[in-house]
Amino acid sequence: MGELLGTMARASDHVATGLTAAFVAVAIMLAGMSIPAAAQATTSAKPSTSMSKEKAEPPRPQVSTTLERTTFAELPGWERDDHLAAFKTFLKSCDWVINGAARGRISTGDTKVVPDELADACREAQKLKKPTKASAKAFFESRFAPHRIVHNNTQGLLTGYYEPILKGSRTAEGKFQTPVYKRPTDLLNVVDEADRASKQDGLSHVRKTSSGTAAFPTRQEIEEGALAGQDLELLYLEDPVECFFMHIQGSARIELTDGTTTRINYAGKNGHPYSSIGRYLIENDMLSADKMSMQALGKWLRSDLERGRRVMWQNKSFIFFREIDDAEGPVGAMAVPLTPGRSLAVDTSFHTLGTPLYVSAPNLSHATKSSGFNRLMVAQDVGSAIKGPERGDIFFGSGEKAGRIAGVTKHAGNFFVLLPATVEVAGDGIRFGEHLRWQTTVKDGH
Repeated sequence: MGELLGTMARASDHVATGLTAAFVAVAIMLAGMSIPAAAQATTSAKPSTSMSKEKAEPPRPQVSTTLERTTFAELPGWERDDHLAAFKTFLKSCDWVINGAARGRISTGDTKVVPDELADACREAQKLKKPTKASAKAFFESRFAPHRIVHNNTQGLLTGYYEPILKGSRTAEGKFQTPVYKRPTDLLNVVDEADRASKQDGLSHVRKTSSGTAAFPTRQEIEEGALAGQDLELLYLEDPVECFFMHIQGSARIELTDGTTTRINYAGKNGHPYSSIGRYLIENDMLSADKMSMQALGKWLRSDLERGRRVMWQNKSFIFFREIDDAEGPVGAMAVPLTPGRSLAVDTSFHTLGTPLYVSAPNLSHATKSSGFNRLMVAQDVGSAIKGPERGDIFFGSGEKAGRIAGVTKHAGNFFVLLPATVEVAGDGIRFGEHLRWQTTVKDGH
């Protein structure tokens, strides 16, 4: 879905008029992170050597990652989980996984292979015509083996994202003057959309030119008219700050002036690396770290719109959108509808999309009716700055309530990867990619 800033604000707070309370749900994390984006790559290209060099993001620290075999009995809260809900989420991914296995690859210019073992598990899942909680639990326990992720840190990090509900117009009229753009026809993918999180620096998308390729216009250049006259305006929103936040979320449900509603979803980006404007404000002593929240940021940006616009331009990344079926709900990187509380955005450098992951976060209690968050989820989405073997973003749904939950989610947690039972495990631990045909190839030090 587009790009996400982390979570520190209290969702009960409200920002300026025109911004729904749901937006407060996502606040600013200093490191800046990105959320899930769901769109399939249309064309791939390598940037020409004459392209200007983009400022690289800080290199990803070396991570030594192994998998250690455990048992379902050792998974915290496994017996109490709703395995049928997890099964239905897993089933949504199966056509994508099976088709990918038939193709042999899930992206271009990449060593990742869709796992035959995971596809086999999907075929078995599709044979269960009337699954129950008991049969769903038995399916996972018979077809998979849980493995604890072991890496440099003792725990990973979980945050949340959601789909905001906004008001908009199909034409530039009255207060609706801020355009939402659809994907330009000359935008080319350097990497598959599902793998853009694994590209640590440089450009993920470029512009096709008569002489080859070039960097696409930045956020500032686009907002100053670089795309004018190309009939790329999809919708119009009221508030440029609200539009900026929508880019961060990567999707939205729009209530239009004619009384209808539509959903828009990530369709691509201009390729420039994401930068956190929250971090920019703090580093330049423009807003203190202890006061940083979506409420504070929104208020600061609106207090002087020209000054705010210049700060938003510090994030050169710009998101393009497409309309999707309003009945579908937001979709993830696998182009399947996301399931609230079950769909997880992950780093595809470490995880193959479609993989079941058991997530345990004892202190994440606000998202469940019981104490702690212990839940079987499915890797169905990605994000430009979701980086690391135990880094996840939980999709919480649409609207204000989902926003409130997402807004206070920034918790430590642990992942347990469910490997297909047919995979042989070597020794006490195996490195990602060294023995697993179905797993993303990630060697020690990547």
